[in-house]
Amino acid sequence: MKKALVILATIMLCLQVCAQRFVVNGTVVDKKTGKGIAYATVMAVASGTTVVTNEEGDFSIKQEERPQAIEVSHINYQAQKISISEEHLNQPLNIQLTPASIVLQEVNVWTNDPRQLVDIAISKIKNNYSATPVLYKGFYRETVMKRQRFTYIAEAVVDMYKTPYNRGVGRDKVAISKGRRLLSSKAGDTLSVKVMGGPAQPLLLDVVKNTPFLLNEQDLANYTFTMETPAVIGERPQFVVAISPKFILDYALYYGKFYIDCETLAFTRVELSLDMSDRDKATAFMLVRKPAGVKFKPRELSCLIDYRFNGKTCHISYIRSTFRFSGDWKRRHFTSPFNVTCEMAVTDRKNDDIQPIQGRDSFDAHDSFYDKVDYFMDPDFWDDYNIIEPTETLDKAVDKLLKRHKETKR
Repeated sequence: MKKALVILATIMLCLQVCAQRFVVNGTVVDKKTGKGIAYATVMAVASGTTVVTNEEGDFSIKQEERPQAIEVSHINYQAQKISISEEHLNQPLNIQLTPASIVLQEVNVWTNDPRQLVDIAISKIKNNYSATPVLYKGFYRETVMKRQRFTYIAEAVVDMYKTPYNRGVGRDKVAISKGRRLLSSKAGDTLSVKVMGGPAQPLLLDVVKNTPFLLNEQDLANYTFTMETPAVIGERPQFVVAISPKFILDYALYYGKFYIDCETLAFTRVELSLDMSDRDKATAFMLVRKPAGVKFKPRELSCLIDYRFNGKTCHISYIRSTFRFSGDWKRRHFTSPFNVTCEMAVTDRKNDDIQPIQGRDSFDAHDSFYDKVDYFMDPDFWDDYNIIEPTETLDKAVDKLLKRHKETKR
């Protein structure tokens, strides 16, 4: 009997060891200023598991095998590779990135015409991005702030199926694996905000694949192109091309920047900001519907799309969109400013033995994530998943929303 118990205990211990997940966490800072670097990419070198730092530069990366090394990179900083020892699993890392010096003498200068450079980069999409289907695992978060207070926080682990980049986005799908939302129950929250598209936004905002969005002859003809100061992403020099509206049309255009790898001419980063000079046009683009008696005042709509080069091809890595607006209540003499942020970080990808996401399982671009997930109160909700670490302010906001939820349940 004792032997049986010993054997059983040994088996249980083995199972626990096998199920162990190794965690590396820390903060990425600017070496000169000591300030945290937001949205830096942190990748486990062998597995390719990837996370993004939060606004304070914090990160946490988890995987079943102990990572031997991680690589940290950010635009205009020298990429850094850090070997991971046992002691790094028990204490946070402090990673200092050094601003990068930009050297273009060693790369080919394809053209001095910024518009022609963008056209060449478009022609090379089929060579620089995946020619086979890919299934991505990602972490999605959307938040709503009214003034300086969070009124809504939602998070999810999502699967994103993408067809080859020589095809459109019609068959690309996103499915929610696990999600939750926390909603303020404060009586003064007279206006709630819902974001259409939610986790499906990365499909539409992947401008390199969804070329009808922007990267096509008809739309690009509406812009002026300017070559700007080169940049560095992960030690790779980048051409930077800025765009601005060339004409006044009956709909809003964008201001933006394209970062183009000097060697491969792949798009590695796209920054876009909607032109707010005509508020009616901006409102028509941003707003789906509003309650009667509320005047919508747009302030900002911007998005960032990052791609990561793995030595052969580029893959979508991180997408963030920001909406800022005010809701002006007629006859009530007060205005409520809102800030809505949606972001998705790709944490893993799979190329072999993958199946498309079926329509019945997918998240529709006309749905709101707000309506698709329920409230969960589980302290271990994300234990097995890689996420974007919450900032200190977000952590405090979650605590407040949880307390309000408990009070309303009594």
